[in-house]
Amino acid sequence: MNNLRGMILMVAAMLGFAIEDAFIKLTAAGETGLGVGQILFMIGTAGAALFALRGLAAGETVFSRQFFHPAVLARNVTEMLGTWGFVTALATISLTTTTTILQAAPLIVTFGAALILREAVGWRRWLAIVVGFCGMLLVVRPGTAAFEMQALWAVLGVIGLSARDLATRRIPKDIPTMRLTAWGFFVVGLLGALLLIFGPDRLSMPDARQWAWLGCALMIGTAAYWAITEAMRVGEVSAVAPFRYSRLVFALIIGAALFNERPDALTLLGAGLIIGSGLYAFHRERVRARLANGV
Repeated sequence: MNNLRGMILMVAAMLGFAIEDAFIKLTAAGETGLGVGQILFMIGTAGAALFALRGLAAGETVFSRQFFHPAVLARNVTEMLGTWGFVTALATISLTTTTTILQAAPLIVTFGAALILREAVGWRRWLAIVVGFCGMLLVVRPGTAAFEMQALWAVLGVIGLSARDLATRRIPKDIPTMRLTAWGFFVVGLLGALLLIFGPDRLSMPDARQWAWLGCALMIGTAAYWAITEAMRVGEVSAVAPFRYSRLVFALIIGAALFNERPDALTLLGAGLIIGSGLYAFHRERVRARLANGV
């Protein structure tokens, strides 16, 4: 295992995802911004085609009956819901708030693994989950004057994407990652098409800047996806995964520089609680693994 390389790749991936988020937000901004349905349709279809071609080049078949495996169907449905919520949040609330809420994903995955997959979770990690959820409440602030209804889209996003990760654990090992990724992009494109047909948004021709922003989002997002996959393969999960939280640091910098975002003290406190509890949960998982191995 090369943990240093894994850490560097994970940080690079988080920087890439933060930049991709900014390009998507720019594409949706303003009166002439593209609708969420169109963004999902364009990125989904382009991403599906890209990963399908990569899979074919590697000698893999793209179309398979495995698409209808219950775990694959669950992954695709939750991918649709999570991406819909996340992209809608990017279009309607600040980049910083959206990214902060997304940082709760590892805690929600741990919560779901305990309740659904019956994985053992000690009281310390349960406490970390509770603290992390309290941090998310500080960011969302339901029932107060600072509450933004659109922030619930980010909550839907983090729940959907966390459920996707849980469903992925149930997928048979003989289904290639490239094929799963192509299917994930495909269903996102399908969701975008459905939103264009039945939703309030209508298909429009992007201008030159929007084409450039979408192209950059797709290229950088694809590179970030490769980097995070490679990071998890070359390094130990317990050493590499905590660097996922660097995404929030990049989002804070980009949000301030491009969108003049200035998160208040409660948002920063909530972000600190989410990150702190997540890092502690990773630490406890590492301790538990060492004890299980008799180290």
